[in-house]
Amino acid sequence: MKLNRIFTAAAISGLLAAGVPAFAQGSDEVQAQAVITVLSKNAETPAPLQQQDLKVQVGGKSANITGLTPLRGERAGLELVILIDGSARTSIGREMGDIERFVQGLPPTTAVGIAYMQNGNAVFSQPFTTDKAQALKALHLPAGSAGSNASPYFCLSDLAKRWPSANRDNRREVVMITDGVDPYNLRFDPDNPYLQAAINDSVRAGLVVDSIYWHDDGRYDRGLYQNNSGQSLLSLVSQATGGKSYWQGAGNPVSFSPYLDDLGRRLQNQYELGFVAPAKSKPEIANLKVKLVMPNTKIDAPQKVVIVPGGIAKQ
Repeated sequence: MKLNRIFTAAAISGLLAAGVPAFAQGSDEVQAQAVITVLSKNAETPAPLQQQDLKVQVGGKSANITGLTPLRGERAGLELVILIDGSARTSIGREMGDIERFVQGLPPTTAVGIAYMQNGNAVFSQPFTTDKAQALKALHLPAGSAGSNASPYFCLSDLAKRWPSANRDNRREVVMITDGVDPYNLRFDPDNPYLQAAINDSVRAGLVVDSIYWHDDGRYDRGLYQNNSGQSLLSLVSQATGGKSYWQGAGNPVSFSPYLDDLGRRLQNQYELGFVAPAKSKPEIANLKVKLVMPNTKIDAPQKVVIVPGGIAKQ
């Protein structure tokens, strides 16, 4: 099933032919979709996931599941952006080898883009390409100037609004490498308007946002409290979009490799979940809750979904 496609008469006919419930114009329900990640709690491969293993609520009300598609094989298409904080100190250079190995190990169906947080924008040094060697030519040390990103949440919003591809058949995943500190609001504030805007823009664009915490060790060190705040804000973004936030205390990790290995495993265990949601008169973001009842497994699902009048919406 195509992602984020507005229903036309032809699309509805195709769904009926495929045996998927469709809703006539004026109905009080519409189709919606989300990307979920399901993993075993141990190193084993999780058992095949079935629709009956899941329960969905939209806006606090139970929703019927209409489809569950493993995002593998013909549906393995993925657009992945590695978004690096332009304010990161040059000590991040020791992690470049781990990033290179991760990108080189991605499947041929994954298109990679390398971008840097600069002055509130996501600036691409390499547009999407499935040529991993070409993508890695754009990987370089950031400038390392304190505050040059403006705010990581400005940059994420910019990326979501100007995603450099119109293809909505593929998953969209972002890996933010940053300390998550918003210089315009240094305390931990879940209602930070820039944070909330970044979350909502990501949900509208259908992004799954992962993050790797990288603390600046230089003379512009913001302090333990502010860096804990940054970690917490990054976690909120990942939870809202169904991603994963990686961090190790207040210090920097010895290596990105364990995080990137885990991320690679996550990308191989994602599903497109279809369900119905209450119809809206205009696009709205609703709370989403997905519960997994399969034993010895865990799920990461977005906490928000955009509901599009008369069509399919994606988290």
